[in-house]
Amino acid sequence: MLRDLAKAEWTQRAGLAALTAALGAENIRWVGGAVRDGLLGVAVADVDCATKLMPTEVIAACGRAGIRTVPTGIEHGTVTAILKDGPVEVTTLRRDVATDGRRATIAFAQDWSEDAARRDFTINALYAHPETLEIADYFGGTADLAEGRVRFIGDARQRIAEDHLRILRYYRFQTRFGSGLDSEAEDACADMAHTLKGLSRERIAAELLNLLALPDPHATLVRMRARGPLGVILPEACPAHLAVLERLIAAESTQGFAPDPVRRLAALLPPSPEVAETVAARLRLSKAQRARLVAAAERRAEDAADPKALAYRLTPPLAIDRLLLAGVDARALAGWQAPVFPLKGGAIVARGVTAGPEVARLLQLIERRWVAEGFPSADRVNQMLAEELGTSAFKFD
Repeated sequence: MLRDLAKAEWTQRAGLAALTAALGAENIRWVGGAVRDGLLGVAVADVDCATKLMPTEVIAACGRAGIRTVPTGIEHGTVTAILKDGPVEVTTLRRDVATDGRRATIAFAQDWSEDAARRDFTINALYAHPETLEIADYFGGTADLAEGRVRFIGDARQRIAEDHLRILRYYRFQTRFGSGLDSEAEDACADMAHTLKGLSRERIAAELLNLLALPDPHATLVRMRARGPLGVILPEACPAHLAVLERLIAAESTQGFAPDPVRRLAALLPPSPEVAETVAARLRLSKAQRARLVAAAERRAEDAADPKALAYRLTPPLAIDRLLLAGVDARALAGWQAPVFPLKGGAIVARGVTAGPEVARLLQLIERRWVAEGFPSADRVNQMLAEELGTSAFKFD
């Protein structure tokens, strides 16, 4: 059952009331994810606004009301209103003039239904009046939302032809909201999977990681591989790797770790640093994401022998990745911070060792012993140094 939108927290935000007063209630509607999630009782962060006003009119009206605006996408009709309780993207009603599967040439419109017709799924084309919160639903989106059905607006193949990324968006939304499958959507995504090759790597990576961040995308990814889209965007993901992902998702849930898209991407790849580098480059991941993917690919059986030693060497997050991927309990590392090695080179020099390679060798040797013994106290490290030098122990800071 859908919730009363008036009970959604975001509808009570003072900034939205101020924006409504500035632009006029009949000129705007809340639209998209905020309306959809509000009806489902899901927490909402961002609110989007559709308007009959031109971008220049939005800027002028907000200016008169003392609301700062940023022309974040003014060529596409979008102006961002900076409100105390969060920014709101205000976009002029649009219709598509021409599309090529990657980008659209648009013209501004004055009809709410015309704007709705260019959106992807029925559940994303719901408009709420800013004062009454009455829902305008042109394509049966509220019924689809209540029944857990993700359905393209109009002809699925036409929608995909307009923007090929809608294939991946379909799978993400179906995973998040769908309790059943829409055969037209499934067939269209399979038949047009090859069109994903024409998309930018960044757009593909963003959608793939968003899908992997959902609570349990395993069944969707299995279906994507069987129907073709996964093979286009991530050919490395074979049934064996999908099985690793399934075990990882179970381990995350059992051990209390939040879903992590990069860790889950690593599960879909063989444990090969070379492959991880190739995939990271192909998807144009950030340096930090690439480093995590490669570190996860370097996992080996002996990692499980001493989780804290692994975490000390790699950092706890990287160690957690490896352990979870290996099916090993990583809960001992949750919130664990690596201790600081208490021995410094100066303490060794003070014992009569000449500064240089020998000091470095002793530091490394004693640090390895310290880690192997489970990070004992400074007193024990002092004893280790004495043992290596063949002298009696003494105190050091």
